[in-house]
Formats: sequence, C-alpha cells, structure tokens
Amino acid sequence: MTNRRNFIKATVSAAVATHFLAASGVASAAKKGPTLKPKRLKAGDNIGLIAPSSNTWENEDIYFAIDVLKSFGFKVTPGDHLFDRHGYLAGKDKDRAADVNKMFADKDIDAIYCLRGGYGSPRMLPFLDFDTIGKNPKVLVGYSDVTALLNAIHAKTGLVTFHGPIAKQNFSDYTLANFKKVLFQPNHNFELAKPPVFESKEGQAEKANRLTTIVPGKATGRLIGGNLSLLVQLVGTPYEPDYKNKILFLEDVEEEPYRIDGMLTHLLVSGRLNKLAGVVFGKCTDCETKRRSLTIEQVLNDRLGVLNIPALRGLMIGHIEDMATIPVGVVATLDASKKTLTLNETAVS
Repeated sequence: MTNRRNFIKATVSAAVATHFLAASGVASAAKKGPTLKPKRLKAGDNIGLIAPSSNTWENEDIYFAIDVLKSFGFKVTPGDHLFDRHGYLAGKDKDRAADVNKMFADKDIDAIYCLRGGYGSPRMLPFLDFDTIGKNPKVLVGYSDVTALLNAIHAKTGLVTFHGPIAKQNFSDYTLANFKKVLFQPNHNFELAKPPVFESKEGQAEKANRLTTIVPGKATGRLIGGNLSLLVQLVGTPYEPDYKNKILFLEDVEEEPYRIDGMLTHLLVSGRLNKLAGVVFGKCTDCETKRRSLTIEQVLNDRLGVLNIPALRGLMIGHIEDMATIPVGVVATLDASKKTLTLNETAVS
C-alpha cells in the first residue's frame, strides 16, 4: 500500500491546481440534486474496470482483477487507459478522468469498479464530467485513495457511491457476504460493518475486532467518509462533502498517531467535525509508532470526545481482510451506546 506521507508536497500542489482549474471553469458546474440510487448488481452485468489512482506493478495483476470480477458472473470492460502507468499514477490525470467519464456515459456499462487505490484520484477531479455522471447513475466501488472520487461524485451529483473492496483482491467470506448484502440485494435495517462472530473458548476473548464507545448516544444521518487522509485533502475544494448532520465514517493506514491527530485536528479547527450528527472510526491499520507518543486510542478519545456527539471505534471499515461495504449518501443510524451502525434504507434500487 502506498504511504501517502511521502506525497505531502505533491498533495499541496494538487490542491492549488484544483482551485486554479475550478476557478478557470474546467470543473463542472453540476450541482447536487436529490439522492440518486444506482441499480443493484446482478450476474451478467457489464462492469467497467478503471484505475483512478495508482496502477499495479505488473499487468498480470490486472488480469487477476478481471478474473475476480468474472467470478461473480460479470462481463468486464477494461478502461481505455487501464494499463497506463505514469510513475506512481495509473496514467495522466486527464486520461484517468476520461475513463471515468466514458464508463458513466456508456449505456452498455452497468457498474464501475476500481482496480486499486494508492495515490492520485484528487488530481483528476477537475476533469470529471459531473453533469454526465449525474444523468447516468451507476454503482461505483473502491476505497482508500478512491475516497476522494466517491465523495466528490456524491457531493456534486447526489449519486450514492460505495466504499468497498477493490477488484485487485480476493474477497474473504466476510467481505463477500457484506458486499452482496449491500449491492446485490436492496436490503436495509441491518447492521453495517459488524465484526465477525468470535467463537469464544475457555481462556480466550475477542481481541482484534473490539468495539469501543468513545461518546455514547444515538444519531441518524446520511453517511459520508472513507480514508481520513483523502477527506482532509478535499477540505476547501469544490469537491468536499457536506458535513452538516452527517454520520462520518473514517479509516486509515500506515499513519502514526501524531499524523492522525493532525488530520483530525484539521477537520476540527476547520469547522467540519462540529457539524456532524455522529462519527465512526473503523480501523487504523499499521498505525503504531516506535517513538514516544500518544496512542491511537488517546488521540481518538481526545479529538472525537470533545464533539459531544455519538462516536464509535472499531467497525470493520478500512485496510483489512474482512472489510465491509459502506454506501456514501445513504441514511444510517449510529448507536454508539449499543455499538451499532444500522442502514436505514436500501443503497441500490
């Protein structure tokens, strides 16, 4: 997994470029309308496969991803630039954006799947045709760096997008069951990202997937969120989500506690977190530190505890083998006291 810490300077440059391009009229003037729900997935669907961020090291990994999608009974249409590489990017910004635009515009494409995350999706946001995207609602799935794409599209069009497994991975039994429950069947009133059942034995207790109430209480709102690093990159741009009365879900990977502290502090002092109805922090994978430091537990209790809204830690959201699929833009209820996040409406039609 790409460590975004090494790209801070590039990120700042990309943000400046984003403002410039938006001001110059390159960004679409599309406005958010009513919530748009895409059609549910089914065997036989034609899936457009794109790489909006980084690419794989070898082409064979792309063919592996195609085979993963075909295992669902899908047909797969590769993006025109799926095999492109440009340093740590999966091709030039305009080309990656062109693949997104074409997949949404193509009437023969039923849904769109992301090959992987990595780095780079914010760079192409100014080149997206949000008007066409909003007129052609389709399932879009990915996570990690794809967070920027998922939230920007929802913010600009109202389309429900999906923070879920990438194509370049085998699905665990847990990942598969949660993926199908959200995207193949129009279900609701079930718990999202609930940890797998732990088979208790004498002398043992659940350790890896414990749930922690940071602030008790109950709140209802539309879901936004994903990777914390990417949400911070969207602050102040035309593509950031509206935080007012939302349930924010977060995760991250390979970030030390001081970095998580800094990013949460940025969202806090910029006035984003105090607009929320509730917040969920899933997993922070490989976020330990060897230096003298606050722990992730201390950081989350300090930064989220001051909000006085329901806050929960530990749901199956993030860079983990058993990962849940979370719809961005759908109403859910967070009960931090009971340690549950419940989907209140179907995410697909």
